Amino acid sequence: MFVAKVTGSLVSTQKTAAMVGHKLLLVEPYRLDEARKGLKSAGRTFVAVDTVGAGEGELVLVTQGSSARLTPETKSLPVDTVIIGIVDSVHVAEGCVYDKEKGVRGQGSGIRD
Repeated sequence: MFVAKVTGSLVSTQKTAAMVGHKLLLVEPYRLDEARKGLKSAGRTFVAVDTVGAGEGELVLVTQGSSARLTPETKSLPVDTVIIGIVDSVHVAEGCVYDKEKGVRGQGSGIRD
């Protein structure tokens, strides 16, 4: 599993029947910065099936590979990446590097692009 920021959505009008009705989002994985005080982009982008109602700009929990097909919503889908949660906060050592509601120590969200 990894954390990622939802950066957009994807629309595909021609797809396999099993995928009809499933929301596809673009997600960008994030990692700790060098100082371990915030999160920053890992520089990649994936298409993920959204199973939790995530929206653009949110930090989400993502799983890939065979684990992506272990949710009730995706067990019969040809998917490799799925959003399985919306992140409320991330704590590292003794500090909070991300908090959805409060920001981080007055520094905004703790996410740097």
